[in-house]
Amino acid sequence: MKNRAAVIGAGSFGTALSTVLTENYSDVSLWARRAELADAINKTRTNERYLPGIQLADAITAYSSLAEAVVGCTFVLLVVPSHAMRETVRALAPHLHPDAIVVHATKGMELDTLKRMSEVIAEELPVSFRSRIAVLSGPSHAEEVGTKAPTTVVVAAPDRKVAEVVQDALMTNRFRVYTSPDVIGVEVGGALKNIIALGAGVSDGLQFGDNAKAALLTRGLAEITRIGVKLGANPLTFSGLAGVGDLVVTATSRHSRNWRAGNMLAQGMTPDEIVDQMGMVVEGIKTTKAVNELAKKYEIDMPITRELHALLFEGKEPREAVNHLMGRVRRHETEDMALRYFENQ
Repeated sequence: MKNRAAVIGAGSFGTALSTVLTENYSDVSLWARRAELADAINKTRTNERYLPGIQLADAITAYSSLAEAVVGCTFVLLVVPSHAMRETVRALAPHLHPDAIVVHATKGMELDTLKRMSEVIAEELPVSFRSRIAVLSGPSHAEEVGTKAPTTVVVAAPDRKVAEVVQDALMTNRFRVYTSPDVIGVEVGGALKNIIALGAGVSDGLQFGDNAKAALLTRGLAEITRIGVKLGANPLTFSGLAGVGDLVVTATSRHSRNWRAGNMLAQGMTPDEIVDQMGMVVEGIKTTKAVNELAKKYEIDMPITRELHALLFEGKEPREAVNHLMGRVRRHETEDMALRYFENQ
């Protein structure tokens, strides 16, 4: 049993991951931004606001002070919304143990800079931490992780030994962890699947059926792979847990916030109304805006993302967006690969 680990972010997923860590650590600190939430967790041994019905082990202690939360911790897991990552890491940096491994499990991008979370973290920490920044992703709904339902994820880090330390910290008989060197691919897959899950929610909300949804997921994965490879990812990553795995669970599950948000979008609700009603962060909304800008910057064709951006931010009607997608010019399914194939014949 290891000594002490910290989870920064007491939302649903952060709370669920803290329960996983208690199987390998005798002391797990859980940082909450609001003092009243930390107090409630410590008093009731539950997080009824974000993960109701899950009893938290005595090994978990909630804090509202970052300094107190990370004292003596060489394993720190960041699970805060993408828009709060930079300010959180900046505040956390002076208090980190110099040998700490910093892992994030945030599936989004920074809107203003269009940067991935590991890039944001690296900018806010001393250079000595660069090789010890990792990302955790994969099909892992908090509600199921919290109840110890079998779950399998992937952790990516530039240093294999760092990835294996994270694997060892989180692996249990109900939470299986694979390792990968592809930080870019794992982050891109985790962030962009939220966009496609929004689209799946729209499709289901319009009652388009299984054929449409299957096509959406397949072509959505093509978009994710296209931009991922442009950014430097290994295309094989997108056939794994951070790609297909996370996409399927987020686009089909009743637990998925992004799927539910897409469903509400199909009913005519605005992004602000959706977030207000759900009372939680919907990463796919902000990620759609960021990735639409990335696609323009790198001149990458991402029609599904483009139409979802029009739905969310330009007032386009859902059925009109679908008509635009279905009415596009004829294409070869694998496009670039097909061109290279025919050129070699």
